Amino acid sequence: MTSHRHPRAQFSSKFGLIAAAAGSAIGLGNIWKFPYITGVYGGAAFLFVYLGFILAIGLPVMLSELIIGRKSRRNAFGAFKKLAPGTPWMMIGSFGVAAAFLILSFYGVVAGWSIKYIIFSITNHFHNSTPGEIAQSFNTFIADPLSPLIYQVIFMVLTGAIVIIGVQKGIERYSKVLMPVLLVLIIILDIRAVTLKGAGEGLHFLFNPDFSKLSFEGVLSALGHAFFSLSLGMGTLITYGSYVNKNDNLINTALQVTVADTVIAILAGIAIFPAVFAFNIEPGQGVGLIFITLPNVFMQMPGGHIFSILFFVLLTIAALTSAISILEVVVAYFTEELKIKRQISTIFATALITLLGIICSLSLGIFSDIEIAKRNIFDFLDHISANILLPLGGMFIALFMGWAFGKYRVFREVAHGGKLKGWLLKIFMILVKFVAPLAIFIVFLQGLKILDFITTLFTGK
Repeated sequence: MTSHRHPRAQFSSKFGLIAAAAGSAIGLGNIWKFPYITGVYGGAAFLFVYLGFILAIGLPVMLSELIIGRKSRRNAFGAFKKLAPGTPWMMIGSFGVAAAFLILSFYGVVAGWSIKYIIFSITNHFHNSTPGEIAQSFNTFIADPLSPLIYQVIFMVLTGAIVIIGVQKGIERYSKVLMPVLLVLIIILDIRAVTLKGAGEGLHFLFNPDFSKLSFEGVLSALGHAFFSLSLGMGTLITYGSYVNKNDNLINTALQVTVADTVIAILAGIAIFPAVFAFNIEPGQGVGLIFITLPNVFMQMPGGHIFSILFFVLLTIAALTSAISILEVVVAYFTEELKIKRQISTIFATALITLLGIICSLSLGIFSDIEIAKRNIFDFLDHISANILLPLGGMFIALFMGWAFGKYRVFREVAHGGKLKGWLLKIFMILVKFVAPLAIFIVFLQGLKILDFITTLFTGK
């Protein structure tokens, strides 16, 4: 049990910390979204801009979350209650806990689909199916009132089972196994993809810079993805930071997690697009790429049956490592703020999130007529969390670090594990005071389509 009356749990090793934090950042979005938007917005040109935003915004906000977590030794909500008691800053943690709760509800639904597709792959379900039949199979499956719920519950039980064991024996132990397995699987898929005849066109699509495609929309997309791909703003890294040893170098940790997240995203692109182009299939966006296009590709690929199994196992592992970090945000809140034992907190949180997830799943089928702001329940919760809660949480975390926490406390906290040179500290403070909040605010405006409205107002277009 985690409690203020007992020594706080900690990660037992640096590798365990990196594996858990990288697992939090590496999720479903890395496997399909990053490769796709990189190709759409100019390949290497987009990649260059994206990496710039990662360094200027993603890395400082990640380091801020880790500092807040380790300094406070509390959950995402309790951290601000301890560091800024009786001030409006206390509300920042509420954004994180709420975002984690909402995100995991629909995230678990999609992760359940990936488990179902492991079974489809093992049974060679799509053998001799046409692209239309594969698409119809997916649409029929997600609209079914029962089948998706079974796999969603299986996934949530797996997630809860890991979290309930604790930080070291659960989250850390399984992250140390799952992350290397994920890396091995993706490398095997990469080798298969690049050795396909015609794979060069896919690599060209992914890596050849085409600055003519790098529009303002593309720059905003790079900015948004740099923020969201690292799981910032939902309290996962504040919570994990609270389990970090005082002697660990937080700068190195943030750098290593950022590099791991970006490398896995690029490797996912190498695994997907050479295969897609080798069989002259137009790359689709979103879930369609994963659950409709890729099964079609695998059916045409030599050894595709095996590689289909490997891919959907990879997808499930990526989802699981993210899900355990998201659930831990809610569990830590229940444990520390509501004083509920860890085991009961985990069961309670998992059950509540699963119930909301069931509603999300049914909104793609029998509840599809129920709409909130012209969106079904699944899309509405996705929109609220991605476009409101996460950006606001991330923006206020950066502002808190720059204006309330202050450079002297930053220096003292970071210096526990390493020295922070004066010029680096100055750059960090400028980024969290001004650059990151402004950039995230622009993402916030774009997510709510306010930026489009302002542009139309002044240009008439």
